[in-house]
This record gives sequence, C-alpha cells and structure tokens, in this order.
Amino acid sequence: MPQRPDVSVVVIAYDDAARLPRAVGSVLAQSLGGVETIVVDDGSTDGTGRVADRLAAAHPGRVRAVHLPENSGGCGRPRNEGARRARGAYVMFLDSDDVLDRHACLNLFAAAEETGADLVSGRCVRVRPDDPGDRGRAWYPRLYERRTVLDSIRQRPDLLYDTLATNKCYRRDFLTGNGLAFVEDLHYEDLLFSAQAYLAARRIALIPHRVYTWHWQQEAGRGSISSRRDELRNFADRLEIHRRIDAALRAYDAADLKLHKDAKFVNHDLLLYLRELRRRGPRYRRRFLELAAAYMAELDPRVLEIANPMPAIAAFLLGRSDLEGALAAAEYGRSKVPELRAELTERDGRVYWGRLDGRPGHPVLDVTGLGVHTAPLDRVRPDNTLTRLERHGPLVRMAGRVRNPLGRIPPDAQMAAQVEFVDRRHGRRVFRTPAETAHAGDRIEWWAEFAPARLVRPLGFTDPIWDVRLRLTVGRERALTRPRPGDGALPEVTLPVRPRLTRLAGDRLTPYVTEGDYVAFRLTGGRRWQRAAHRIVRYAASTPVGGRLWRRVREAERRMRRRLNSRRTKLAVYNRLLVRLPVRKGTAVFESGLGAHYSGNPRYIYEELRRSSRPVRVFWSYAKTPHGFPEDADLVRRDSWGYYLALARAEFWVDDQGFPSGLRKRPGTTYLQTWHGSAFKRMGFDHPELKLAGPGEQQRFRRMVERFDCFLVRSRHDVRTLARGLGVAPATLLPVGYPRNDPLINGGDPAALAALRRSLDLDGRRVVLYAPTFRAEGDGGAAGRLELPFDPMRFARELGDTHVLLVRPHYLSAVGLPPGARHAVRDVGRLPDVTPLLLLADALVTDYSSIMFDYALLDRPMIFYTPDLAEYAGRARGCYFDLAEHAPGPVLDDEDALLAALADLDGQRVAHAARRRAFAARFGEYDRGIAARAVVERFFDGGGRR
Repeated sequence: MPQRPDVSVVVIAYDDAARLPRAVGSVLAQSLGGVETIVVDDGSTDGTGRVADRLAAAHPGRVRAVHLPENSGGCGRPRNEGARRARGAYVMFLDSDDVLDRHACLNLFAAAEETGADLVSGRCVRVRPDDPGDRGRAWYPRLYERRTVLDSIRQRPDLLYDTLATNKCYRRDFLTGNGLAFVEDLHYEDLLFSAQAYLAARRIALIPHRVYTWHWQQEAGRGSISSRRDELRNFADRLEIHRRIDAALRAYDAADLKLHKDAKFVNHDLLLYLRELRRRGPRYRRRFLELAAAYMAELDPRVLEIANPMPAIAAFLLGRSDLEGALAAAEYGRSKVPELRAELTERDGRVYWGRLDGRPGHPVLDVTGLGVHTAPLDRVRPDNTLTRLERHGPLVRMAGRVRNPLGRIPPDAQMAAQVEFVDRRHGRRVFRTPAETAHAGDRIEWWAEFAPARLVRPLGFTDPIWDVRLRLTVGRERALTRPRPGDGALPEVTLPVRPRLTRLAGDRLTPYVTEGDYVAFRLTGGRRWQRAAHRIVRYAASTPVGGRLWRRVREAERRMRRRLNSRRTKLAVYNRLLVRLPVRKGTAVFESGLGAHYSGNPRYIYEELRRSSRPVRVFWSYAKTPHGFPEDADLVRRDSWGYYLALARAEFWVDDQGFPSGLRKRPGTTYLQTWHGSAFKRMGFDHPELKLAGPGEQQRFRRMVERFDCFLVRSRHDVRTLARGLGVAPATLLPVGYPRNDPLINGGDPAALAALRRSLDLDGRRVVLYAPTFRAEGDGGAAGRLELPFDPMRFARELGDTHVLLVRPHYLSAVGLPPGARHAVRDVGRLPDVTPLLLLADALVTDYSSIMFDYALLDRPMIFYTPDLAEYAGRARGCYFDLAEHAPGPVLDDEDALLAALADLDGQRVAHAARRRAFAARFGEYDRGIAARAVVERFFDGGGRR
C-alpha cells in the first residue's frame, strides 16, 4: 500500500459483530489498491470490538481499529473520530450492516481526480436482507442517470433529496478546510452534514455507477437509529436538523434553496412519520401534532405549490391541526391501488379533499385533477368501516359501510358483494360468502351472515393470520376493500373454525387491528392444551436454534414459492419442457395491450372467427381481471402457469403488442402480429434509445421480432417506417389493413352504437373525441396522469349546449375532470375499445397519437392541438414526417383557436376536405373493410402459415 492511501473508508459499528466482517470485506475487496479501512467501535457491548481487532491484526497496514470508551448514541461521533484518523486523500463512510460495490472507491476516486470535485456521489441501492428475492431499489435514481459535474448545488437543487453520507467520497482537505463534521448530539446528522457539504463544495460530481448497498429494514430488534420512528425524540431531532440546515443556507447565502429543501421535507421526511402514525398512541399523536404544526409555520409558504399534491395536502392540514385529514392524504397513494379515507367536497365545479365546513376551497385541497372522484373502482379503493361483528350460536353477522364519494356509485347501479377470508401467508387460499348491499346516504352499507366453522377451514400452525376483505362489484367494475374498525376498537367476538390438520393450533379466529389499521383474525385456542401448544411453538421459535430453524424454513418456503412463480422459472420451464408437448391443432392464444383489455385488432379477428363458426378454441389473456373478456373463450391470466402452457401448445398466437420476450416460438405455431397503429413517432431501430443500446438489448429486440410469421400493415408508409424500424422481414408483411378499422368503413353495429350513445347521454349534440398520445411521467417511462392542455370548464361553458367532449386517455393513464363540466365532458377511458367511440365522434382532437390514421378513414374533421409542438418535435426520438405539412386539419397551439374551430365543425369539414382524403389515401390505402375476414380465411382455413 502506498505511504498515503488514496481513500480512507470509515466503518462505524455498534453491537454488530456478525456483520462487521462482511462490511470490512467489501472494503478489502476494492479494485482500487490504495484503500485503508478505519473501523470505529462505538462502545459495543458484544464482541464487535474483538472482531475489529482481529480484522486489524489480519490485515496490518490496511485495517485499523478505534474503540470509543462508551456508546455515543448516534453516528456522528464515531464518524468524526474515524475521519480525524484518516490518512487518505479522500474519505468515505460505511455502516457495518452495509457494503460497498467492488469498484466503488475506484469509480468515485477517478471521477474526483478527473473533475477536481470536492464531493463525488454515486448510486445507492436499498436491499431488504430478510427477502432473499429482493434485487434492490435505487435511491433517487433520477439523480444518477448520467455523469454530471456541477459548480454549485444551485444547478441541481434536487440533490437535497439525497442526503446520505455513505454513497459519497469527500476530498479530505475539503472537509478539514471547511471545518465540516457531523453533529454529535442529534440523530439524522447526515442530513445536515450532506447539506453543508453540498453548499461548501466548489465542484460536485455525480456518477451513474452503483457504489453502495444499503441493507434496509433489518430483522426485529436491529432497526437502525433512523428507523426508530416510534420515538418522539426521533421526530424532534429531524425537525431540529432541518432548522440547522435553514441556518446553513443563510450562512452560505443560499436562502433561495430553502424552498427546495422544504419541498423535500414535505415530500419525503414528513410522510415517513405520517404513514406510521396510526399505530402510535394518543399521547404520541398529540405531541407529534404540536411539533409538526409548529414546524409547518416555518416552511416557505410557496412549498405547497411545488410539493407533490398529496404530501402538500397532508402538510397543509397539519398546519390546521387536522390530523385525520393529514393521515388520509399521507396514506393515499401508498399502495398501487390507493385508499380513499377522506371525504370529498364538490364546490363551484371543483373537488376538494375533506370537509370544507363552510370555508372556501383552498387551492392546495383541490384534487379535481387527480380524478379521485371519477377513477375506476379498481384504481381507487374506497374506505370501508366495520360497524358490526356479532355471534349468535354458530352464526356470525358482520356488517360495514363503504365510502361512496360524491355519489360515485349511483343509486340505480347493480351491485353484488362477497366477504372474503384470505390466508395472509399464502394469499391464494380464499374463503368467500355472499353479502347484501344497500345505499345509505354517502355510504354503501353491506352485511353478511355465515357459519365460520363451515366457511373458513385453516390448516393449522401454517396459516395463523387471516385477512378479511369485501369484494364489491358495481356493473362492470370491481373494488376490493379491507374494513377498518369503526371506533378503533373491536368487539370481543371469536369465530369458531375447524382446522383441517390439527386443533392444537386453535379452533377460533380472534379479531385484532393490524398496524395498517385494518381488521384481521388470528387463529387461537382457548383450551389449556391449545394454549400450551402455542407456548411450546413460541418458545421453540424464540430459542436460538429453533428461531434460526423456523426462519430458515420460512425463508426456504418463500424462496421456493418466489422461484416457482417467477417469470424466469416459467420461461425456463417453457423453453425446456413445455415446448416438447404436442401442439394442439385448432387452438389460439389472443392478447391485446399486454392483456389489459378486450379490444384492438385481436378482438375483431376473434369476432370474425366466431361469426364464421370456425372450430378454433381460443384462450384470451387478461392482466388483472377477466371481467369484460368474452365468456365463450378460455381465459388465462397473463404470466400464470396456465398462460405459458396455453402459449406452448397453441397453433396460433394473435396479439397487437408483444408476447413475453424470451419465449421460443416453436415451428408448429404461427404468430400473427397485428400491431396497434401506424407510426408517426420513430419506432424500433429508428428510435435513438435502441440505436444506442448495447448489443444484448438489440439482439433481444431482434429475437422478439423474428418470431413474427405475419405482420399487418395499412399502407406503404407502414412498410417504409414501422416495419422497417422494427426490423420485420418483408416476407411476413400482410397488406390487408387493420381488422379494428373494418367497422370504420362498414359502419359498425347500429344497435350497439345507439346503446353506447344512450349510456353516454349524448342527446343529439355534436360529439368531439379528445384522444392524445401516450405521455410518460418523469424519466422512467411510466404512464402519467393526463393533464388536459385546455380548460374543460371553458369548453362546457362556451360549447356545452351544442357539443359533448369525450376524453380518451391512454389505457395506462387516467384523467381527472371537474364535476362542474360533467354535463358536457365525459371520461371514456374505461371503455376498452376505441373503435365505437370513433364511429360516434363528429370530430377528433388529438396531438401526435396514431389514432389520427384510423379516424381519417371516416372523412370527418380533425383538429391537432399541439401547444408543445416545438418541444415535442425537437425531442431526440423524432418523427417520420412533418405534422404541420401533412396534417388533415388545422394544427393549433392556442385555446381560443381550438374552441373557435370546434364551434365551426361544418366549416372545418369543408376547409380541409382535400387534405383529409389525401391523408386517408396515403396512410390507410390497404384498409378496405375486409381485414378481419382476410386474416381468418388466410390462416384459419386449414391452419398454419400461408
């Protein structure tokens, strides 16, 4: 090792003898040679100090051990002690339960030397060690997408979100020259230290490499200091740290960054506590509210305008001492299907969070744009409160009330319900019983009476916890809710059950309230021998040997279930075993939108198959719910074992997007790729991302496309752009047009269209369909919420008497429309198939969506509303043609012009007639209204490729 190390890594440890060698080992294994390790034992009471000494003795010159006489109670002092003893040009920090990536020091050191940065930060990944299948989650990955060099944190204020001290490398002279050290009397010392380092640094470098693995959510009893949020001092310390950061901002003349720091507090820090507050006692809650309300007054008032909507609502309500409303806002969006636990109030055509109680609606509380009041029931879970749990002999009566915000479920809706008991550990063991429902003001009341001994049949010790749910069906929609206790307490009622294997585990289900404030049941026993059996099991699990054995058995079971149900296992079994099974002639697997819905080209091919009475057995793939899919088909859930078995044995694959990559299509299977639209934006290998991707990603894409035996195209434009960009072989192209467009030429089903018109309450007005292109949220490519670029209220005021606006977001997105516009504006995003909407529409408003090519076949007015055209066209992805040059209608960027054009649809029809026809001839030349029949006759009359 050189006389002076390049990097000193300070490893702090307290009572962590078992994991310290792993942390130090990750430093010793660094690919950079000049790295020293300083282990600081913070007054441990176990063998941590001895382990540190053994490591130092085993690696002289590379590992040093420092012992503090007594525990400091935090991370500040041991880190400071280690940094004072560091000899390296750079200093890094590592906690004893975490590890460094093998090339962490090399990558950080090289970036610092190359850029002259005082501080270099890299990607941190959080991993749950209690979950062997967890591959980790990056900590604020948007900050580390590319290599970046900053001269000031003002160039990237959102760096204040990453205040970890451990994924960074600091120039030692920079630390000493600026007197930077960790505070030793408070928790969350790294928040203040990082903020001060950002402010003092003359240059900051960010690198996209993974440098640190944070082992998060450790086993019970070993949580880190920062995770002990049940201690009020923890929250008080965090607030004090933020106040000191404010002081640092003032000291560095950077008060302009306070707004960004406050937004981070609202979006991140505050939510950490609010989302756990229901499990705290009344005294804790009162004191928390006092501390929080006082700090809310110190925030920059503008923070509520830039913070994320629900955290902003939570912060605002805390300032009003409305803890229940704040909790409901903090909990909303915590899971994939958010739960609505608050009232909604409609006022002046807008929707507000909570009860206004005579006060005017505050802009922060305006949730109209979130679409909570119109979202499908499977996307927003209404609050469910248990109101009754009674036992009369062998029978149990259970009842509750489900929130019905703003009459979301109308009184004349057809409803059905079931109460479900679900084995929490396994999830697939479900026992159901019917429930009755009825409207009661702004709630839906439900009740059920059943004999639990006949209904619920546990196995025994393997399934001790049972969750209770209400499955509510409203027309075509379904909601799954979990009841909460009405007043925070549960009646002392037990449900008698008969376990299948042994009654030693218990013979009754006892209700309790979970940490998430839901009602659940625990299998218990009242007899002496049952209580003794439970004590024996608990004692065995609490002993070192028994506990380790039990954890290993449970981990092995979880690991096995995860592996058996992982896509990787299913692909391996499919490619090595299932493809050896014989192909079943006359079978087909159909899929649209990755199983999202029953629509698109596959739907119209399927309906032609059924009309022609061809003996083809069809399996339809669905992603979430089978509701809405054809009842005369075999339904298989996407990515299930049944799905892969059906694909392996099918004679035909039919879809419009792509079956899972990695599946080997066997020679006896014919793949009909119908696709989902002509191309305006560059696709496939014409897309810069794929062009610049590595050889592995490009080859994976090629293998997916090489499976196609048939690819539908609508025009020579498709051949030159879409097919070429995707790399589709010319021999597979089938120029018959799109089956979904056959009704646009043939007129569709008049009875079905009339029924749809009635259900949408269009009452003879002009129908305008607004269908914009897919919009990604952030940089991750996920679908975002559709924000209308024009005012729907203004449309309703000025055109509502003569026009109806149908808003059609992308099927992965949602939209929130103001209730005040409901008489003239409809959300039609829940309708699975867009073709009937095109037939109903008198005009189309779009931007860059491929729906323009389909609607052109109707020769009706099209208006392109593109206020972001310059930015969109200038994106790196690019487009295949100039929209302004070829658009079959006006290209507008002004709301006044848009409304004027909609008011004069007859004039639009005449003014752009020639351009519309030229557009349809160019982009829909193969659409003749016979595409579905042509596909069926070519491939399903005798089967196989032709």
